[in-house]
Amino acid sequence: MHHRTDRAVRSEPVAAPLLDAIPRQGRPHGAAPPPPPSPSPVRGTRRWLRVLPTPTGTPFTFGYLLVLVATSLFMEYADPGTVAAVLRESSTDVAHLGETPLLVLVASALWVVGGLSSSYVLLFALVLTALERRIGGWRTAAVFVLGHVVATLATEIPVGLSVVAGHLPESSLHRLDYGISFGLMASVGALTGLLTPLPRVLALGGVGAMLARDLLELSDPLTNWGHPLALLLGVACWPLLRRAGAVGGAVARGIAPVRPAGSARSAPGGPDRGGRTPGEAPAGSAGPARDTRA
Repeated sequence: MHHRTDRAVRSEPVAAPLLDAIPRQGRPHGAAPPPPPSPSPVRGTRRWLRVLPTPTGTPFTFGYLLVLVATSLFMEYADPGTVAAVLRESSTDVAHLGETPLLVLVASALWVVGGLSSSYVLLFALVLTALERRIGGWRTAAVFVLGHVVATLATEIPVGLSVVAGHLPESSLHRLDYGISFGLMASVGALTGLLTPLPRVLALGGVGAMLARDLLELSDPLTNWGHPLALLLGVACWPLLRRAGAVGGAVARGIAPVRPAGSARSAPGGPDRGGRTPGEAPAGSAGPARDTRA
Protein backbone atom coordinates (compact mmCIF):
# COMPACT_ATOMS: atom_id res chain seq x y z
CA MET A 1 0.00 0.00 0.00
CA HIS A 2 2.79 2.32 0.87
CA HIS A 3 4.59 1.52 -2.37
CA ARG A 4 1.55 2.33 -4.55
CA THR A 5 0.89 5.54 -2.67
CA ASP A 6 4.46 6.70 -3.25
CA ARG A 7 4.26 6.00 -6.99
CA ALA A 8 0.91 7.79 -7.25
CA VAL A 9 2.33 10.89 -5.62
CA ARG A 10 5.37 10.93 -7.88
CA SER A 11 3.25 10.49 -11.02
CA GLU A 12 1.31 13.70 -10.35
CA PRO A 13 2.74 16.77 -12.14
CA VAL A 14 4.36 19.22 -9.80
CA ALA A 15 3.67 22.87 -10.62
CA ALA A 16 6.99 24.46 -9.80
CA PRO A 17 6.89 28.22 -9.30
CA LEU A 18 8.39 30.38 -12.06
CA LEU A 19 11.44 32.43 -11.24
CA ASP A 20 11.12 36.14 -11.96
CA ALA A 21 14.71 36.70 -13.02
CA ILE A 22 15.04 33.81 -15.53
CA PRO A 23 13.59 34.55 -18.98
CA ARG A 24 11.78 32.06 -21.26
CA GLN A 25 10.60 29.61 -18.59
CA GLY A 26 8.14 26.99 -19.69
CA ARG A 27 4.87 26.53 -17.86
CA PRO A 28 3.82 23.12 -16.51
CA HIS A 29 1.83 20.96 -18.88
CA GLY A 30 -1.84 21.97 -18.83
CA ALA A 31 -1.30 25.11 -16.77
CA ALA A 32 -3.43 28.07 -17.86
CA PRO A 33 -1.67 31.34 -18.75
CA PRO A 34 -1.93 34.07 -16.13
CA PRO A 35 -4.85 36.47 -16.62
CA PRO A 36 -4.02 39.88 -18.11
CA PRO A 37 -3.61 42.63 -15.54
CA SER A 38 -6.80 44.58 -14.98
CA PRO A 39 -6.61 48.34 -15.61
CA SER A 40 -5.88 50.18 -12.42
CA PRO A 41 -8.36 52.97 -11.58
CA VAL A 42 -5.52 54.85 -9.92
CA ARG A 43 -3.50 54.83 -13.14
CA GLY A 44 -6.49 56.09 -15.12
CA THR A 45 -7.07 58.87 -12.63
CA ARG A 46 -3.44 59.92 -12.82
CA ARG A 47 -3.64 60.03 -16.61
CA TRP A 48 -6.60 62.40 -16.49
CA LEU A 49 -4.93 64.53 -13.84
CA ARG A 50 -2.02 65.13 -16.22
CA VAL A 51 -4.17 67.56 -18.18
CA LEU A 52 -4.20 69.88 -15.15
CA PRO A 53 -1.22 71.98 -13.97
CA THR A 54 0.75 70.88 -10.93
CA PRO A 55 3.47 72.70 -8.98
CA THR A 56 6.07 70.03 -9.78
CA GLY A 57 5.07 68.89 -13.26
CA THR A 58 4.18 72.29 -14.77
CA PRO A 59 5.54 74.99 -12.45
CA PHE A 60 5.25 77.83 -14.96
CA THR A 61 1.60 77.16 -15.80
CA PHE A 62 0.69 76.45 -12.17
CA GLY A 63 2.32 79.62 -10.83
CA TYR A 64 0.93 81.81 -13.62
CA LEU A 65 -2.56 80.39 -13.08
CA LEU A 66 -2.39 81.25 -9.38
CA VAL A 67 -1.53 84.84 -10.30
CA LEU A 68 -4.47 85.02 -12.73
CA VAL A 69 -6.83 83.65 -10.07
CA ALA A 70 -5.60 86.25 -7.57
CA THR A 71 -5.99 89.19 -9.99
CA SER A 72 -9.42 87.91 -11.08
CA LEU A 73 -10.57 87.80 -7.46
CA PHE A 74 -9.24 91.33 -7.03
CA MET A 75 -11.29 92.47 -10.03
CA GLU A 76 -14.36 90.79 -8.59
CA TYR A 77 -14.27 91.97 -4.97
CA ALA A 78 -12.10 95.12 -4.84
CA ASP A 79 -13.43 98.65 -5.07
CA PRO A 80 -14.57 99.30 -8.68
CA GLY A 81 -12.79 102.64 -8.83
CA THR A 82 -9.53 101.07 -7.70
CA VAL A 83 -9.90 98.24 -10.20
CA ALA A 84 -10.52 100.68 -13.05
CA ALA A 85 -7.47 102.73 -12.11
CA VAL A 86 -5.21 99.67 -11.90
CA LEU A 87 -6.41 98.39 -15.28
CA ARG A 88 -5.80 101.78 -16.89
CA GLU A 89 -2.23 101.79 -15.59
CA SER A 90 -1.73 98.24 -16.88
CA SER A 91 -3.04 98.97 -20.37
CA THR A 92 -0.73 98.49 -23.35
CA ASP A 93 -2.12 101.44 -25.26
CA VAL A 94 0.15 103.64 -27.33
CA ALA A 95 0.51 106.26 -24.58
CA HIS A 96 1.72 103.77 -21.97
CA LEU A 97 3.91 101.89 -24.45
CA GLY A 98 5.67 105.16 -25.20
CA GLU A 99 6.26 105.92 -21.50
CA THR A 100 6.73 102.62 -19.65
CA PRO A 101 6.77 99.82 -22.25
CA LEU A 102 8.28 97.05 -20.12
CA LEU A 103 6.02 97.74 -17.15
CA VAL A 104 2.78 97.67 -19.09
CA LEU A 105 3.79 94.67 -21.22
CA VAL A 106 4.24 92.68 -18.01
CA ALA A 107 1.29 94.15 -16.11
CA SER A 108 -1.19 93.72 -18.95
CA ALA A 109 -0.54 89.96 -18.99
CA LEU A 110 -1.61 89.61 -15.35
CA TRP A 111 -5.31 90.16 -16.03
CA VAL A 112 -8.04 88.12 -17.68
CA VAL A 113 -10.83 89.95 -19.47
CA GLY A 114 -13.99 88.76 -17.76
CA GLY A 115 -12.24 87.30 -14.72
CA LEU A 116 -12.70 83.70 -13.61
CA SER A 117 -15.94 83.36 -15.57
CA SER A 118 -14.05 83.78 -18.84
CA SER A 119 -13.38 80.70 -20.97
CA TYR A 120 -9.82 81.95 -21.34
CA VAL A 121 -9.00 80.70 -17.84
CA LEU A 122 -9.87 77.07 -18.58
CA LEU A 123 -8.28 77.22 -22.03
CA PHE A 124 -5.13 78.71 -20.51
CA ALA A 125 -4.85 75.88 -17.97
CA LEU A 126 -5.38 73.09 -20.53
CA VAL A 127 -3.26 74.46 -23.38
CA LEU A 128 -0.26 75.64 -21.39
CA THR A 129 -0.24 72.48 -19.27
CA ALA A 130 -0.11 70.30 -22.37
CA LEU A 131 2.56 72.50 -23.95
CA GLU A 132 4.73 72.65 -20.83
CA ARG A 133 4.63 68.88 -20.35
CA ARG A 134 5.96 68.48 -23.88
CA ILE A 135 8.60 71.21 -24.18
CA GLY A 136 9.28 72.43 -20.62
CA GLY A 137 8.54 75.59 -18.68
CA TRP A 138 11.15 77.91 -20.18
CA ARG A 139 10.14 77.22 -23.78
CA THR A 140 6.46 77.52 -22.91
CA ALA A 141 7.10 80.89 -21.28
CA ALA A 142 9.09 81.99 -24.34
CA VAL A 143 6.23 81.10 -26.70
CA PHE A 144 3.70 82.93 -24.53
CA VAL A 145 5.86 86.05 -24.19
CA LEU A 146 6.60 86.04 -27.94
CA GLY A 147 2.93 86.04 -28.84
CA HIS A 148 1.97 88.58 -26.18
CA VAL A 149 4.72 91.11 -26.98
CA VAL A 150 4.89 90.85 -30.77
CA ALA A 151 1.12 90.83 -31.35
CA THR A 152 0.68 93.77 -28.95
CA LEU A 153 3.33 95.88 -30.67
CA ALA A 154 2.15 94.88 -34.15
CA THR A 155 -1.36 96.12 -33.40
CA GLU A 156 -0.58 99.21 -31.31
CA ILE A 157 2.23 100.73 -33.38
CA PRO A 158 -0.01 101.21 -36.46
CA VAL A 159 -2.48 103.04 -34.21
CA GLY A 160 0.20 105.50 -33.14
CA LEU A 161 1.29 106.04 -36.74
CA SER A 162 -2.31 106.61 -37.80
CA VAL A 163 -2.77 109.23 -35.07
CA VAL A 164 0.40 111.02 -36.16
CA ALA A 165 -0.81 110.97 -39.77
CA GLY A 166 -4.18 112.36 -38.71
CA HIS A 167 -6.25 109.33 -39.67
CA LEU A 168 -7.29 108.57 -36.07
CA PRO A 169 -8.18 110.88 -33.17
CA GLU A 170 -5.85 111.31 -30.22
CA SER A 171 -8.26 109.40 -28.00
CA SER A 172 -7.06 106.23 -29.77
CA LEU A 173 -3.78 106.59 -27.88
CA HIS A 174 -5.53 105.83 -24.58
CA ARG A 175 -7.68 102.79 -25.34
CA LEU A 176 -7.91 100.09 -22.65
CA ASP A 177 -5.90 97.05 -23.72
CA TYR A 178 -4.97 94.18 -21.41
CA GLY A 179 -5.33 90.40 -21.17
CA ILE A 180 -3.67 87.06 -21.92
CA SER A 181 -5.35 86.25 -25.23
CA PHE A 182 -2.36 87.02 -27.49
CA GLY A 183 -0.01 84.80 -25.52
CA LEU A 184 -2.67 82.10 -25.29
CA MET A 185 -3.23 82.08 -29.06
CA ALA A 186 0.50 81.74 -29.65
CA SER A 187 0.54 78.77 -27.26
CA VAL A 188 -2.38 77.18 -29.13
CA GLY A 189 -0.53 77.55 -32.42
CA ALA A 190 2.64 76.06 -30.94
CA LEU A 191 0.80 73.13 -29.35
CA THR A 192 -0.86 72.10 -32.60
CA GLY A 193 2.56 71.48 -34.09
CA LEU A 194 3.16 68.75 -31.50
CA LEU A 195 -0.08 66.91 -32.28
CA THR A 196 -0.68 64.11 -34.76
CA PRO A 197 -2.06 65.18 -38.17
CA LEU A 198 -5.79 64.66 -37.55
CA PRO A 199 -6.01 66.48 -34.18
CA ARG A 200 -3.77 69.20 -35.61
CA VAL A 201 -6.10 69.82 -38.56
CA LEU A 202 -9.18 69.78 -36.34
CA ALA A 203 -7.65 72.19 -33.81
CA LEU A 204 -6.35 74.64 -36.39
CA GLY A 205 -9.59 74.43 -38.36
CA GLY A 206 -11.74 75.16 -35.31
CA VAL A 207 -9.61 78.02 -34.04
CA GLY A 208 -9.19 79.43 -37.54
CA ALA A 209 -12.95 79.44 -38.14
CA MET A 210 -13.52 81.28 -34.86
CA LEU A 211 -10.88 83.91 -35.69
CA ALA A 212 -12.24 84.33 -39.23
CA ARG A 213 -15.70 84.99 -37.81
CA ASP A 214 -14.25 87.65 -35.48
CA LEU A 215 -12.49 89.31 -38.40
CA LEU A 216 -15.75 89.46 -40.33
CA GLU A 217 -17.56 91.07 -37.41
CA LEU A 218 -14.55 93.29 -36.53
CA SER A 219 -16.07 94.37 -33.22
CA ASP A 220 -12.60 95.07 -31.77
CA PRO A 221 -10.20 95.57 -34.71
CA LEU A 222 -6.93 95.45 -32.76
CA THR A 223 -7.87 92.28 -30.89
CA ASN A 224 -9.44 90.66 -33.95
CA TRP A 225 -6.25 91.16 -35.97
CA GLY A 226 -3.91 90.38 -33.09
CA HIS A 227 -5.33 86.90 -32.46
CA PRO A 228 -4.54 85.39 -35.89
CA LEU A 229 -1.13 87.06 -35.84
CA ALA A 230 -0.35 85.47 -32.46
CA LEU A 231 -1.59 82.10 -33.73
CA LEU A 232 0.76 82.33 -36.73
CA LEU A 233 3.64 83.20 -34.41
CA GLY A 234 3.02 79.96 -32.53
CA VAL A 235 2.85 78.01 -35.80
CA ALA A 236 6.17 79.57 -36.83
CA CYS A 237 7.75 77.96 -33.74
CA TRP A 238 6.92 74.41 -34.92
CA PRO A 239 10.42 73.40 -36.16
CA LEU A 240 12.15 74.35 -32.90
CA LEU A 241 9.43 73.04 -30.60
CA ARG A 242 9.09 69.70 -32.40
CA ARG A 243 12.79 69.09 -31.91
CA ALA A 244 12.54 70.09 -28.26
CA GLY A 245 9.43 67.96 -27.75
CA ALA A 246 11.09 64.89 -29.28
CA VAL A 247 14.16 65.22 -27.05
CA GLY A 248 12.04 65.89 -23.97
CA GLY A 249 9.84 62.89 -24.67
CA ALA A 250 12.84 60.62 -25.14
CA VAL A 251 14.39 61.73 -21.86
CA ALA A 252 11.09 61.25 -20.05
CA ARG A 253 10.87 57.68 -21.37
CA GLY A 254 14.46 56.93 -20.37
CA ILE A 255 15.80 56.76 -23.93
CA ALA A 256 19.32 58.05 -24.37
CA PRO A 257 19.72 60.65 -27.14
CA VAL A 258 21.45 59.45 -30.30
CA ARG A 259 25.09 60.53 -30.45
CA PRO A 260 26.51 61.81 -33.73
CA ALA A 261 28.61 59.48 -35.82
CA GLY A 262 32.31 59.51 -35.08
CA SER A 263 31.93 60.56 -31.47
CA ALA A 264 34.49 59.40 -28.95
CA ARG A 265 32.07 57.30 -26.94
CA SER A 266 30.22 54.42 -28.53
CA ALA A 267 26.53 54.68 -29.31
CA PRO A 268 24.02 52.46 -27.53
CA GLY A 269 24.08 49.02 -29.09
CA GLY A 270 27.62 49.38 -30.48
CA PRO A 271 30.83 47.71 -29.29
CA ASP A 272 32.28 48.67 -25.95
CA ARG A 273 35.89 49.60 -25.27
CA GLY A 274 36.89 45.97 -25.36
CA GLY A 275 35.45 45.54 -28.87
CA ARG A 276 32.47 43.50 -27.62
CA THR A 277 28.85 44.12 -28.40
CA PRO A 278 26.23 44.04 -25.63
CA GLY A 279 25.41 40.43 -24.73
CA GLU A 280 28.73 39.08 -26.05
CA ALA A 281 30.71 37.15 -23.49
CA PRO A 282 34.23 38.23 -22.60
CA ALA A 283 37.09 36.15 -23.90
CA GLY A 284 37.45 32.91 -21.96
CA SER A 285 33.96 32.95 -20.44
CA ALA A 286 31.61 29.99 -20.57
CA GLY A 287 28.92 31.56 -22.75
CA PRO A 288 27.03 34.71 -23.69
CA ALA A 289 26.24 37.24 -21.02
CA ARG A 290 22.64 37.14 -19.84
CA ASP A 291 20.66 39.94 -18.29
CA THR A 292 18.91 38.47 -15.25
CA ARG A 293 17.44 41.68 -13.89
CA ALA A 294 13.71 41.59 -13.16
